[in-house]
Amino acid sequence: MIRVLDASHEALLDQARELLATVRDALTEFGATPADQTALAGSVRQLDELFLLVIVGEFNAGKSAFVNALLGQRVLQEGVTPTTAQIQVLKYSDTVTQSTDEHGVHVVTAPVELLRDVHIVDTPGTNAIIREHERLTTDFVPRSDLVLFITSADRPFTETERLFLSTIRDWGKKIVIIVNKVDIFSRSSELEEVVAFVRTAARDLLGVTPEVMPVSARLAQRAKQGEPALWASSGFEPLERLLQETLDARGRFRLKLANPLGVGKALAARYSAIAAERLTLMQHDLQLLSDIDRQLAVYREDMTRGFELRMSVVESVLAEMEARGDRFFEDTLRIGRVMDLLNRARVQREFEDKVVADAPMQIERRVNELIDWLVDQDFRQWQAVTSRLSERQREHASRVLGAPDVGSFHNDRSRLMDSVGREAQRVVDTYDKSREAEAIADQARTAVAAAAAAGGAAVGLGTLVTIAASTVAADVTGILLASVVLGVGFLIIPARRRRAKATLIEKVGALRARLGSALGSEFERAQEQSRQRLAEAVAPYARFVRAEERRWSDAQRTLTALRERTSAFLADLESAARP
Repeated sequence: MIRVLDASHEALLDQARELLATVRDALTEFGATPADQTALAGSVRQLDELFLLVIVGEFNAGKSAFVNALLGQRVLQEGVTPTTAQIQVLKYSDTVTQSTDEHGVHVVTAPVELLRDVHIVDTPGTNAIIREHERLTTDFVPRSDLVLFITSADRPFTETERLFLSTIRDWGKKIVIIVNKVDIFSRSSELEEVVAFVRTAARDLLGVTPEVMPVSARLAQRAKQGEPALWASSGFEPLERLLQETLDARGRFRLKLANPLGVGKALAARYSAIAAERLTLMQHDLQLLSDIDRQLAVYREDMTRGFELRMSVVESVLAEMEARGDRFFEDTLRIGRVMDLLNRARVQREFEDKVVADAPMQIERRVNELIDWLVDQDFRQWQAVTSRLSERQREHASRVLGAPDVGSFHNDRSRLMDSVGREAQRVVDTYDKSREAEAIADQARTAVAAAAAAGGAAVGLGTLVTIAASTVAADVTGILLASVVLGVGFLIIPARRRRAKATLIEKVGALRARLGSALGSEFERAQEQSRQRLAEAVAPYARFVRAEERRWSDAQRTLTALRERTSAFLADLESAARP
């Protein structure tokens, strides 16, 4: 226990506390699990607690015998069957006692000097299927100063031991591997082979080469209980020397700082990795939103080109009518047909039959085709977006990154993706093409009729064409009739023919402009309405994605910086500890 510290140690302790407090605040801000926050808090408390030594291993590895040998007396029960079904904490007392504390932990006390400054945690076997393992890995291991991992020489480094060691590896603890029961070997080559195997396997699993100490707890106990000749062969002397060096004042202080910092570093690294994985998801989501935006941009460009092409077909109907009018006036407005020109009604009927002809019906048909195309393209765009969202949802379901158990990020993201997908699908399922087309057609008719002052939406586009064209015939034939009656037809007819052609061009041009403007405005209105509906459907998801992308970018920067700071602190401690 750290009781008296010099000024340099106090400064280091303050730095460690400040750094770990910053890590704690960052973990809280970025939604660390309660278990991880508790583990860090426990490690910070450890700065002012006794040294904690945790013993782990399979039940038949001889953990209890090892602890008894370390203590120099038989404090724990030993046996060939599992003797430790729960976590036991050994503490100092003048007498040997057994009790259970308020947390349900089994406490054993004994009058052993080692226990004055060190608490020893004896654990159930790693191959025992019990919930105490979860408690061990989330409570005691993060708080431990040193982990002694016991494996048996006759069954070294089993699969269950590997699995358990991998669960505690990321806490960044100092681990010493004890190969127990080495007295079963009659030849030193057998022992060397087992030690080499364990060292290699541990290095591959941990990423570093740990201390591997071959011992015989049974021989060490006998040596301490009256058979000193067995002490050398027990292998306990180098082990106790290692522990003594580790537990001296300077080493203990270094570990007291290193272990909480190791936990802080491990958690900062873990949540930095979570942030990176979530950013990967966010990048995919941002890419999806960007794809939708690009898809809409291409769609608008294609729609504009398609609209212009279809409008040119409508305009070609008017151009053909204009050409027929030119021919009609050439054939009709001449001296040889003066008597025909006196019959105004006949001229008008002939104009409607030969010039107007089926132009109104063609205009109606072409405009309706344009509107149907517009509605169909809008529907197809919704289908395309719905399909893209459904594809993204399937990808999300099959590839969940970034610790789905941490915080509400994944639930919020899934909920919003589902909401957008459902809204897009609802639009597709309820899309009424006839109703949409009728609404656009009504808007277009109203706009053209209003521009022509022709009586509102009840007037069809074809009727408007007829009205515009027939007005030309009425005007021209009325003037011609008056001219003939006055006897000046010979002089007036050529001029009136030119005037009639110009008037027809003017009237058809005005109609073309009104029709183009009305349909163009309605096209833009329909496009904007579709864009707005789609934007409203995607908006909650888009806001979430952009906000979370900023949040997890900040988290990654902050946590990566904290991981690097703790790494540098640990490196400085390690350097200071070297002679």
